[in-house]
Amino acid sequence: MSTVSTGYASSYAQLGSAYTRAATATQSTLAEVLASNDASSGTTFNAATNLTLSDAAKAQLAGTPAVKDFTAVTSDTRTALDGLYAAAKVTGPLDDAGNVTVDLSSLDRRALFAIATNNAGKFSTDEQTVASNELGNRFNTALAPATATARLTGNFGGIYKAALAYLDGASAEEKATASWAAQRAAVVKGVQATQQDPTKAPAGISGDPVAVYLAQSAGATPAVTDFSSVAKSVRATLDAQATAATAIGKELVFDTGRKTGQLADLSAIDNRSLSAISLNQDGLFTNTESFAAKKELDARNRSTILTALKQSQTSGDPTQLSLGILNAYSAMSTEERQVTNWTPAFRDNAVASYKSTSNILSMLKAS
Repeated sequence: MSTVSTGYASSYAQLGSAYTRAATATQSTLAEVLASNDASSGTTFNAATNLTLSDAAKAQLAGTPAVKDFTAVTSDTRTALDGLYAAAKVTGPLDDAGNVTVDLSSLDRRALFAIATNNAGKFSTDEQTVASNELGNRFNTALAPATATARLTGNFGGIYKAALAYLDGASAEEKATASWAAQRAAVVKGVQATQQDPTKAPAGISGDPVAVYLAQSAGATPAVTDFSSVAKSVRATLDAQATAATAIGKELVFDTGRKTGQLADLSAIDNRSLSAISLNQDGLFTNTESFAAKKELDARNRSTILTALKQSQTSGDPTQLSLGILNAYSAMSTEERQVTNWTPAFRDNAVASYKSTSNILSMLKAS
């Protein structure tokens, strides 16, 4: 098995500590905020009441979620990384043979960016390399479903749209880099090119990370975690929830109709792990747990189809429904398709629907 690196990953390896600048903005006091809001009424407040609002409080007043300061993100990430080493009983991200020793999937994109750019000088060269590769892997993962769909339909537009969505999901710190700006500009050109002719992958766009991905992924086989390992991991997750429920004197339950007990939280469990619970191939789960996992997967699939339908309606492009369904199919593991009964025949029907709708639209445009 092999992994695919992209130009996306390498773009962060040399950025250094570009985001070590300290924020020194002066906070407003509560009295100042209130005085400003009520200035028109002539009401005044005692300036001695100097209650400084926290970032979280100010965000709550503004109706927007608080964003953790990047310095705090960096510090928390250093602690989390050291925790991963301790849990794995290693001292660094690579062993003597150069193999990765820890799984960074628990770190969010902003934390990975802090490592990759060595923010505040807190991270080693090896840590920067591993984090950069993980960012590249996440970019690959974001593009993989649309790429598989493109191979079925011959429409490359979805790949560039997926790349644009991924880039636009970056943090403010990442968006402030010249590398991000250059990649986004290249991807926008790719989107425009595929709007003109979706049947061809754009060529000759300088700095195009999608082109790099397509070239390198052509013969690559993505690494897939053993399904039994997935089942054991999610068993541990459910057990941890049960332990937490017991600690507060409650039973972990999976039926939303139950009047007592602590309802299990399946929202953070990925789809392949849910399929492991549902299929229960190793006998690790109860019938109640398997049924709840199946319900959660079905709900997610309905949401995906409804999102594709809405996109089709709002864009005025009826092919978006078929493309959305195909993207969802392509993103599924074999086990997920088994649980949800998304068969190859179902996929082929979606492909046929896309092609017939595309042909009809072409006829209408020609007329």
